[in-house]
Amino acid sequence: MYITITGRRLLSGVLTLAILLLGAVGMTLTGAAPAAQASAGNWGLSFPRAGEPPVANATGDSLRQYNAWYLGDTGQKRLYITFDAGYENGNTAPILDALKKHNAPAAFFVVGHYLESAPELVQRMADEGHIVANHTYTHPDMSALGDRAAFLDELTRVEQKYKEVTGRDMPKIYRPPQGKYSEQNLKMAYEAGYHTFFWSLAYVDWYVDRQPTHQQAYDKLLGRVHPGAVVLLHSTSATNAQILDELLTKWEKMGYSFGSLWELCGG
Repeated sequence: MYITITGRRLLSGVLTLAILLLGAVGMTLTGAAPAAQASAGNWGLSFPRAGEPPVANATGDSLRQYNAWYLGDTGQKRLYITFDAGYENGNTAPILDALKKHNAPAAFFVVGHYLESAPELVQRMADEGHIVANHTYTHPDMSALGDRAAFLDELTRVEQKYKEVTGRDMPKIYRPPQGKYSEQNLKMAYEAGYHTFFWSLAYVDWYVDRQPTHQQAYDKLLGRVHPGAVVLLHSTSATNAQILDELLTKWEKMGYSFGSLWELCGG
């Protein structure tokens, strides 16, 4: 099964709260938590105030030294839409249709299985101007890969398969599976020329047999949207495929526009 979960945070000396956020996705925490330096663990967020950027368990400055990001300019009502794509179950085409209708660029973080099983959709993503980014070949816990060769093998195998499918070089943009990372990982990705992307907005959308209702999705994705948000969704979600056109319309009515991750990392 393909899921993305965020990090766990210690909320008290005796209680550990692990709440799935997404997306790949991740878990988000509901209470405020102090920001930390980039180190090791699972990516985690807290949302102390609606409509404002969350507090992450690593600071933007500590991440940027490794060309890693989770948030754009919080002074601009700009959204960066991303999808984690572990396998194809019929929902990607309507997602691409909605993005095209709104002229909204997105980034699709793909694994090896997706490249092997749905090459025509990968080609469509690239042809329609979306970023097809690296989510590793086998979707392992990358924080457990301390060996540089093993770490890079997960990335280069995706690059090679993408080149076979599209004839193009893959963008050097990477997302750690399940949001699991270490500072050593960030450094190795940086030295390989990669930009690492986490996220600042997501919701539990990856259980295909327990999909959120449209209203539940809107409550999270409208209530927690914020300027500069890097949005993480799953392309396996039927709810996402069904609501994306209307969701993008609602965000536009709130004054938001849509940008490419290249805007954040200077590509």
